[in-house]
Amino acid sequence: MATSTMKLFITILFCVLFSQGYSKCSLEDIHVTQTITGLTVKGKQELNVTIANECSCAQSNLKLDCRGFQSRKPVDPSILKVSGNVCLVNGGKPILEGAVEFSYAWDTPFSFDPISSLISCH
Repeated sequence: MATSTMKLFITILFCVLFSQGYSKCSLEDIHVTQTITGLTVKGKQELNVTIANECSCAQSNLKLDCRGFQSRKPVDPSILKVSGNVCLVNGGKPILEGAVEFSYAWDTPFSFDPISSLISCH
């Protein structure tokens, strides 16, 4: 009886530890990369931005630090909505495993640092 109870306890403990470790996501799973396209827009270089969620859980309401962000090329506000010093990505909709992309034009690449998101694992 004791052996059976111990096996059950170890199985449950393993499942709990495995599931917590597997499904933990954080802002560190959001990766922002930029490439220079080689094109110019109104005298500024064009940059393509890829925002990827590398976790199996969806991240919604993703906000980036956009303090000082400028672009000579309009950015679709459904992809990146600038509001003061904060940018909302993808209209707040979930970003699953995959990426959101947009381009902008400026002298130098801008640092889009993630500042918050809502993580949802199902």
